[in-house]
Amino acid sequence: MVRELGTKADPARDRVTVDGRPAELKKLRYLLYHKPVGVVSTMSDPEGRPAIGDVVRLRRERLFPVGRLDFDSSGVVLLTNDGDLAQRLTHPRFGVPKTYRVKVSGRPSEEALDRLRRGVRLPDGVTAPAEVSVEQELESKTRLRVVLREGRQRQVRRMCEAVGHRVDKLKRIALGPLKLGSLPLGEVRELSAREVAALARATSRSPAQRAAR
Repeated sequence: MVRELGTKADPARDRVTVDGRPAELKKLRYLLYHKPVGVVSTMSDPEGRPAIGDVVRLRRERLFPVGRLDFDSSGVVLLTNDGDLAQRLTHPRFGVPKTYRVKVSGRPSEEALDRLRRGVRLPDGVTAPAEVSVEQELESKTRLRVVLREGRQRQVRRMCEAVGHRVDKLKRIALGPLKLGSLPLGEVRELSAREVAALARATSRSPAQRAAR
């Protein structure tokens, strides 16, 4: 019998019952989905467009997406039923990095790149500092690698447009320690125990707490 609020059960040792019947313990699930362009990062879409919920329903599991990507972007989305982890991954206090490969029009100057790194003023406020590096210069476009520790709506696109460079292509290649790797477009795979543990470590403390150690 539990006599103290906040007591946690250990399923390996404890027998949990409700009204005398064994309670069903939820098995936590963690899947990586390579979202294609043209899929909405919600469970359903009122306009009838393909949605991540369609992928979840095909698997007949109660999962939800973590780490939204806009309709025109592709890349890493976590599917899980672990609400605690999902909240920590998306809460700005934990500053979990999100890594993007971005193709922009033109060639950003050092001044434009420095603005992205320091923070760009948008209608909803100045963005947090970002890590930005040039991966490749093409004839009329540039490939950038951008790392953010916050998650505003269409943030990378809006930041690049604010410094004069339209985003032609955007892919999220990592969510914290979780990397897209070679997973084919539109496919889903289960996370390894090592990947789940890495996500837990990445959200165990805020950046300020990590720096204080």
